[in-house]
Amino acid sequence: MMNQKTPDKIKFAFFGTPALACVFLDDLEKAGLVPSLVVTTPDKHQGRGMTLTPPPVKLWAHKRGVESAQPEAFDAAFCSKLAEEHFDLFVVIYYGKILPRAMLDIPKHGTLNIHFSLLPRWRGTSPIRAAIANGDAETGISIILLDEKIDHGPVIAQKKIAIASPDGWPHKASVLEERATHESAQLLIDILPSWLGGDIEAHEQNHDVATVCPKYTKADGLLDLGGDARANVLKVRAFDTTVGTHAFFERPGKSAPPAGGRRIRVGIQDAHIEGTRLIPDTVKPEGKKEMAYEEFLRSGARPA
Repeated sequence: MMNQKTPDKIKFAFFGTPALACVFLDDLEKAGLVPSLVVTTPDKHQGRGMTLTPPPVKLWAHKRGVESAQPEAFDAAFCSKLAEEHFDLFVVIYYGKILPRAMLDIPKHGTLNIHFSLLPRWRGTSPIRAAIANGDAETGISIILLDEKIDHGPVIAQKKIAIASPDGWPHKASVLEERATHESAQLLIDILPSWLGGDIEAHEQNHDVATVCPKYTKADGLLDLGGDARANVLKVRAFDTTVGTHAFFERPGKSAPPAGGRRIRVGIQDAHIEGTRLIPDTVKPEGKKEMAYEEFLRSGARPA
């Protein structure tokens, strides 16, 4: 066993962007692991006023006096600057950009990527959503040694996470993603001393059984309220913060339907199953605020 560094002596760069990346950083900070550098995406114009807004990770770093970088591209000058810092490792989660081969071997102990599945199942950008939508019983966390292919590198550590909620149906993806964020931070904290000490050996994935996440679009969120209730509720739980789910309704006009009817798109915010039918709980009709399904039905609208 090699001498293990204490958390405050580990020099690492963190690559991440959104608010959940800050949740991950908060957990590391509590364990004494604070990056020397955070690398995040460039500021973006957001909102009606198109205000130039920094990503949450940049704000997290600024508040703590941690240096930040927002490269548009990983050119030779940027890679050279990183190499001069003699990092122990890079940690990547929720970043949104692919790191080139030239960067991966810069740190002494490699570049560690956190992925929310039990690799090689569900490689790609939406592993938790894919696991829920496909009815998987469990998902998990994989910490891998990043290589030039997406979610392809050897596995350093894994942890299983049950998908089911107390009602027997899957938790929503947003709930599982937050839980996986906390769990992955703790897993990294637990294994990091052994990884840096040379006591963990990364093992290659079984590439023959790899699966890839679908590229979900809003069309995937269409529900057939008269169709397979199980498939519908899985979509509701899987797509809650991304493509969402919706169904079409007919709302009667002043004249007799169908001539007087109007077809409207209604977002399904939450739902449950009664018998063999999916029953929406809350909905958001186009151009309206979220409301209870019973209130919406009082308008006379019915599934198309």
